[in-house]
Amino acid sequence: MIHKTLVKGIVIGYTTLSMVVLTFVPSIAKPLNEAADTYYNRGNARSDLGDKQGAIVDYNQAIKIDPNHAHAYNNRGVARYDLGNKQGAIVDYTQAIKINPNDAKSYNNRGNARYDLGNKQGAIVDYTQAIQINPNDAKSYNNRGTALYDLGDKQGAIVDYNQAIKINPNHADAYNNRGNARSALGDKQGAIVDYNQAIKIDPNDAKSYNNRGIARSALGDKQGAIVDYTQAIQINPNDAKSYNNRGIARSDLGDKQGAIVDYNQAIQINPNYADAYYNRGIARSDLGDKQGAIAGYNQAIQINPNYADAYYNRGVARSALGDNQGAIDDYNQAIQINPNYATIQINPNYANAYYNRGVARSDLGDNQGAIDDYNQAIQINPNYANAYNNRGIVRSDLGDNQGAIDDYTQAIQINPNYANAYYNRGNARSALGDKKGAISDFQTAARLYQQQGKQNYYQDALNRIRWMFR
Repeated sequence: MIHKTLVKGIVIGYTTLSMVVLTFVPSIAKPLNEAADTYYNRGNARSDLGDKQGAIVDYNQAIKIDPNHAHAYNNRGVARYDLGNKQGAIVDYTQAIKINPNDAKSYNNRGNARYDLGNKQGAIVDYTQAIQINPNDAKSYNNRGTALYDLGDKQGAIVDYNQAIKINPNHADAYNNRGNARSALGDKQGAIVDYNQAIKIDPNDAKSYNNRGIARSALGDKQGAIVDYTQAIQINPNDAKSYNNRGIARSDLGDKQGAIVDYNQAIQINPNYADAYYNRGIARSDLGDKQGAIAGYNQAIQINPNYADAYYNRGVARSALGDNQGAIDDYNQAIQINPNYATIQINPNYANAYYNRGVARSDLGDNQGAIDDYNQAIQINPNYANAYNNRGIVRSDLGDNQGAIDDYTQAIQINPNYANAYYNRGNARSALGDKKGAISDFQTAARLYQQQGKQNYYQDALNRIRWMFR
């Protein structure tokens, strides 16, 4: 008997940080042209009531009467932005700036539109200009911090959030976002302090409850995390992210059914929530429903065709159902999407993708392909004991018992309690005539199997010892 090890689907479900804070600043017009201002002010009132189209009609009329009405251009840009017309908003903000080059509000708002269109650097230029015009513009500091955060400059983001808070100590969004930056830098306790302050300023700040839950979960306080996610949901019953994150915490505590209920709710709120489908797949797999898990992974992949984790875990589920070729296809896809995922320390489970593909190839008789995959897994993770163990098995199958012994020995050095590696090394030593070494390995394997409660393996090891003494 050979004792292989298959790594199950260990990829953890995603959590989501809520980044808010692109703050728009409607302008209040000074009396310039009474008729134009009448339309302008009615436009503001309509906008406040949610009638953005009606507001735009009024701003159009104000601009027609007074083509230099910078405030009307700015606020029409805000209305266009709210209706999803980001490019149209940028045109209006640019015109407002052309009329009044010292209009900090329009620079801030144009930065928001550029940010949403993916132009983070352009957004930073606008926020910086707004700050130069008005050094006490807390909103622009906060927004520039968000753009810097997205570009990977977490420390620079914290500097801007600090400045926003210094200018406005009641800026809840700046506390929330500084918490996100601190969390991203590993300072979970510091993040919690910031989320606490954001909640103190605004007790109905659902996003800060959600984000505090993420930090608490990362520190191991799953129950505290659930309390926070629940509070976020009470404040905003349509908060799909908090349902998803509460599901993850429940799953971590062993409540897989409760987790599925939460993932279902997240999906009902947002039918295109790929992470919720993926996480529901993991919970179903943990409950033994591999087909249901595959259905969830399928849906996640349909929404996001580059969802490498979903391919990887679908491969694990297919392997568990005996579909080794289907598993290989999924591992191939996961590796093709991101072959170096593990090497940049984002997700070490991509060593597992190579490893599990190796298991599937070995089961199909492709020993050389299996060795290639175990080699790659070991290159990504030099402490991957299972990969050494299974490469040893393949080497033994190919007649290279000494190479197999070297691999089993390496696996044991990494994990001294690795019973399978002792057992398999015993087989290889026996094949090379090292009776004493084989017996020693089988004895160690038997002791470890007994300690680990693996009675069948324990009896098998004892039988090997008896056979050696014949």
